[in-house]
Amino acid sequence: MTPRVADRLNALSESQTLAMARMSRELQARGIDVISLSIGEPDYDTPEFIKQAAKDAIDDNFTHYPPVPGFPDLREAVCTKLKRDNRLEYQASEIVVSTGAKQSIANVILSLVNPGDEVIVPIPYWVSYLELIKLAGGKAVFINSSIHEKFKISPAQLEAAITPQTRMFMINSPSNPSGAVYSKEELAGLAAVLERHPEILVLSDEIYELINFEGSHSSLASFPSLRDRTIIVNGVSKGFAMTGWRIGYIAAPDWIARACEKMQGQFTSGTGTISQKAAMAAMLASPEDVKWMKDGFRERRDLVLGMLRKIPGIKVDAPDGAFYVFPDVSALFGKQFEGKSINNSTDLCMYLLEKARVALVPGIAFGDDHCIRMSYATSPDRLRTALLRVHQAISDLRDPE
Repeated sequence: MTPRVADRLNALSESQTLAMARMSRELQARGIDVISLSIGEPDYDTPEFIKQAAKDAIDDNFTHYPPVPGFPDLREAVCTKLKRDNRLEYQASEIVVSTGAKQSIANVILSLVNPGDEVIVPIPYWVSYLELIKLAGGKAVFINSSIHEKFKISPAQLEAAITPQTRMFMINSPSNPSGAVYSKEELAGLAAVLERHPEILVLSDEIYELINFEGSHSSLASFPSLRDRTIIVNGVSKGFAMTGWRIGYIAAPDWIARACEKMQGQFTSGTGTISQKAAMAAMLASPEDVKWMKDGFRERRDLVLGMLRKIPGIKVDAPDGAFYVFPDVSALFGKQFEGKSINNSTDLCMYLLEKARVALVPGIAFGDDHCIRMSYATSPDRLRTALLRVHQAISDLRDPE
């Protein structure tokens, strides 16, 4: 029999963040000391009070099928969090808990985007946005930004991207990969544009909410004119160091929540019961209980920025959130090592993996080939070693003869 997969699978690209992580593990399995700064996972352990909630759930026999949208008490806890931290009023019926924020985003796009619908996506974007839009048959319409604009788009750019086919606008703040954070004032400018186009839905990916170094978190859902057409996506992976627990959620108008519940019911049903009970403890906790993680990430950010700024050919902007830097490395394109040219972000990342034994992600994976993404969610000692290796490897590059 000839192996043949479905056409929709052939249309999808492999996640380059996961691909670089896989290559790192393969080299490490061969005994090679590779420092992986490629994947967005806190190196901190899940806080003890959350783990205790999971242990209690096991002892209390929460081991049977849960409701598809999540346990009612967890959805109520999400509402409590949204009111306490974001001053947003939601009902439990407007919350759907999923197996990670990625599934939440997939539910939303597959439930709301038809073939031919346009989805506006600012560049740089998280790698899965484009692939999920393609899977739904939609068309991504990109808005460019760069390091010069701190990787944020303007209201004029948003207005220019809107057409009669526009179905949805996606925004990610704090951003993966750039670390950009939109202020309340900047969001107000975008909201003013969207108010003139009442048929456009908004997907606001806020998974890095708790890792914001420069002020309070703001959401487009906080603008009354947008509340009933905005879908907040959030979860516990990043801010609570719970990547392996696989819990994300949406807060959305009831009709969208019901659509996503229907979609999820045919894919995974409800997510893991023990994880849900752990997530409930996280939702009810004060953000101050995990502020120490944000403070640690800030110190690492400053360490990485200081070392990157000493490397010739690298231009870096201080990110205001998340745990990534997204330096512009285009000044290195055209340089060579042992006769091989560095022509783009992929070439540079492969060179640094082979020469420096440091795994990074090419910016082209996020729509910007001028940049590379570096995660600083690892120990300061490993970061120092990695940056020294990168500095030496880049110093070894030469201009073409």
